Amino acid sequence: MKKSELFFSVLQVPVDFLMIICAAASAFAIRNIPQIITLKPKLYNFPFDQYLKVVVFVAFMLVLIYAVEGLYVIRSTRRFWRESFRVFAATSLGLVVVVAAIFLKREWFSSRFIILAGWFLTVFYVVAARYFLHSIQKFLLVKKGIGVHRLLLIGGNGKMASIRNVIEKNPSLGYRIIGETDNTNIRFIKEIKKEKGIDEIILCNPAVTDQEQEKIIDYCSINNINFKYLPTIFHSSRAEVAMLNGNPIIEVKNTPLEGWGSIIKRVFDITGSLFLLIIFSPLMALTALAIRIDSNGPIIYRNERIGNDGKKFFVYKFRYMKWECCITRKNENLGQALELEKKLIEKRSVRQGPLYKIKDDPRKTRVGKIIERYSIDELPQFFNVLKGEMSLVGPRPHQAREVEKYKEYHRRLLTIKPGITGMAQISGRSDLDFETEYKLDIYYIENWSLWLDILICLKTPAVLFRRRKNSR
Repeated sequence: MKKSELFFSVLQVPVDFLMIICAAASAFAIRNIPQIITLKPKLYNFPFDQYLKVVVFVAFMLVLIYAVEGLYVIRSTRRFWRESFRVFAATSLGLVVVVAAIFLKREWFSSRFIILAGWFLTVFYVVAARYFLHSIQKFLLVKKGIGVHRLLLIGGNGKMASIRNVIEKNPSLGYRIIGETDNTNIRFIKEIKKEKGIDEIILCNPAVTDQEQEKIIDYCSINNINFKYLPTIFHSSRAEVAMLNGNPIIEVKNTPLEGWGSIIKRVFDITGSLFLLIIFSPLMALTALAIRIDSNGPIIYRNERIGNDGKKFFVYKFRYMKWECCITRKNENLGQALELEKKLIEKRSVRQGPLYKIKDDPRKTRVGKIIERYSIDELPQFFNVLKGEMSLVGPRPHQAREVEKYKEYHRRLLTIKPGITGMAQISGRSDLDFETEYKLDIYYIENWSLWLDILICLKTPAVLFRRRKNSR
């Protein structure tokens, strides 16, 4: 850990403690609001000095919980919103402890309003203070170079070039590359460290022998250097270790979406889709009306896609194309529609690989251009989620003709239900090439968690208003 990171880690402790005290004092100051609103008499009365003694004890307890939850291991490149969620979770745990303590020791105080207001204000104050410190730390990192990690890249392959490009384009990652080499000799690494200093090493070439890797790892451990490496497909897969007749054996897991994982995800899908259908019902009604006025043809377009385990199903979408151009058996001009689409793909497709994306598609209606631009056309897919054909989050479902062009390893995308949004959608949507989209979706499949689903859903709205490079 850099000195600046250590400084902010230590500083965060008294700041959190002070914010908890301030939150408790604020809750005490507004304690009469329920009585003012309801015009009911106050049923309790306790002095502030007695209340403050309890608050100081609770503040110490919360800081201890924060420490146990790892909230004082502060790197300048940490993800703020993930940290905020951990503050919320840790504070909620503290709330449970406080409620239990007051139940056993009622002479403290028994105001439910103060307890709930204190919990809410604590989360708000602590997160706000951490955001302020995080902004200062980020400013010092990007503008002043304070807290930057000196990075040595080892590998000499295309992956190393990719890592370099990402770091150079994103100074907020907190790295400064001090060298690139394919030489794994420890003497050579020692010379670089003596000349420029090394805080981290990333091994970009998984083909380096185990013996060479072991020497580098030992050297990093002795010299307090962080060691990271780009994994092979087996390294990056989820795995479980067991014993077979006294021998360790590793089982590669495809996804955590097995057993309880699938049950939790299904409950989340049903609850989320019902909630979102209620929220978006006015917009959906307005969209349906606009489509009906704008052009002839059905409002909902049923498009055949390939889902989990290669099963075919119909995706529901608001129709954004002229009806005579829609690819469906119900279209009397299906042959002409297929021929037109084939020509457009040849001339205007801006995607490589199995998928296609037609730029400046002339088949869109006036309303269709708007609803497709902001993905409003996909709102009816919440009904697909309720039916169990899709999930809120997952790889996008593709057409049969696209799946036919998959390479064998691409079929891993069909091992879970397709989603309305996903890793690829929040990372570039149709601007991504298919291989990049595939890698993002595989990461999701291998690392699924309920929190990851929530995070992707929260990030999706902002992405919808971002202009795509290859679409108009």
